[in-house]
Amino acid sequence: MRRLPPLRALEAFLRVVRQGSAKAAASELGLSPSALSRRLQALEEFLGKKLFLRQHQALKLTEEGQAFYEVVSPLIEDLAEAVEAQIDTGKLLRLHLGTPSLFAEQRLFPRLLELRKLHPRLHIDIDTGPHLDARLGDTLDAAIVVAGAPDDALYSVRLDHNKVYAFTSRALAEELGTNPDAAKLSRQTFLIHNELPDSFTAWKEALGLTRLEPAAIDHFDSGQLILEAAAQGLGIAIMHDDHFRRSGDQRLARLYDVEVESPYSYWFVCRPRALDARPVRLFHDWLVGAGI
Repeated sequence: MRRLPPLRALEAFLRVVRQGSAKAAASELGLSPSALSRRLQALEEFLGKKLFLRQHQALKLTEEGQAFYEVVSPLIEDLAEAVEAQIDTGKLLRLHLGTPSLFAEQRLFPRLLELRKLHPRLHIDIDTGPHLDARLGDTLDAAIVVAGAPDDALYSVRLDHNKVYAFTSRALAEELGTNPDAAKLSRQTFLIHNELPDSFTAWKEALGLTRLEPAAIDHFDSGQLILEAAAQGLGIAIMHDDHFRRSGDQRLARLYDVEVESPYSYWFVCRPRALDARPVRLFHDWLVGAGI
């Protein structure tokens, strides 16, 4: 039988390439940076090739490293699928996932059938309750959260970058006009999600209206309800551009053509060790790979 490269070293190599970061790969594998480096060096010694250029604390693939990755990566995926097919063939894999309900409705559910076809035995319990990150390792295996940046103690993958949009009913948008008017806006009610409190501040600053005090601010813990309230003309919603576009609600209209970077993103998070669990790993790889 031909010699195989050290499988742990090969796994470390693939994780570094896919994560784009040695630090993230080390965290995912539960290794120290020095232990990860030793595994990569062991693989390079086995192959007799330099796979990475080491620049300060960053790792960049060499041409030989890129060629090796392109050859090996699909073969490892095939191997993983073959092994998976032989393990506990009659047993369900259960994932306890926390997620905001709007993310589940707009982005997760429309694609879940793809996951089911890839991994028929993987089933997901959905929890849309509060404080998702605080319940990781207890009632939740993994979660999708909205945050500026997750806790450093957690393994995390950023899923998107967003703009802040203000939108409301078409009738109210027409009444407010195309140019921001502080007097008109001060008579309005603004609809703010509990998980996006700083979005309103960012939007006001971008419009040069830092002193704007609206008639009222109504707070919601449901993105779906904010969308419906805005469509009914009950106020001006401050949410993400992605929420607005994915709703496809023709009753809604965006206010003002102003680019505002959001302080928040959606993140996949879990305890680092949770990635060793097959349900978490399968979901993570699909979620990140599919660009949900």
